[in-house]
Amino acid sequence: MTATSRLNAIVRAAGAGAAAGLAGAGVMVVGEKLEQAITHRPNSYVPARALLSLLGQRPGDDAQPLVWNHVMHWGSGAVLGTLRGVWAATGIRGPQANAWHTVVRLAFDQTIENATGVGSPPASWPTGEKIVDMGHKAVYSVVTGMVADQMLAPALASTRGRASH
Repeated sequence: MTATSRLNAIVRAAGAGAAAGLAGAGVMVVGEKLEQAITHRPNSYVPARALLSLLGQRPGDDAQPLVWNHVMHWGSGAVLGTLRGVWAATGIRGPQANAWHTVVRLAFDQTIENATGVGSPPASWPTGEKIVDMGHKAVYSVVTGMVADQMLAPALASTRGRASH
């Protein structure tokens, strides 16, 4: 495989991964709404406030910019899905990849929310909120991974060596 054809395959895998990420985000939304109907937890607008802060605005803690919440939710789902798509094509697949991807999703969200000063570190959250957040992000990553693994063959999996060094 030439370097150009490999790069083209990676770009295609990233595109398929973005679609998988949108599917994962969609299932996560449904799960969140079901959970909120049971727990009566209110909507969180921290993702929107973080995105607006990245764009140079300073929304207050009481701001509820619904459209920006959707932009951040679906946008981050697609962007992080690109990574999972590339992983699927390069042979990083299955439950272990889904677990790693959950950590990536959690780390991405917390980095953006805390770097912008909009969120608070998860260590300061009540245990129940941590469990809910981790659960929803795990659902996103598992669905994204299942879709990506189904859409993409591991055609770019390396056969060079069996060690990490």
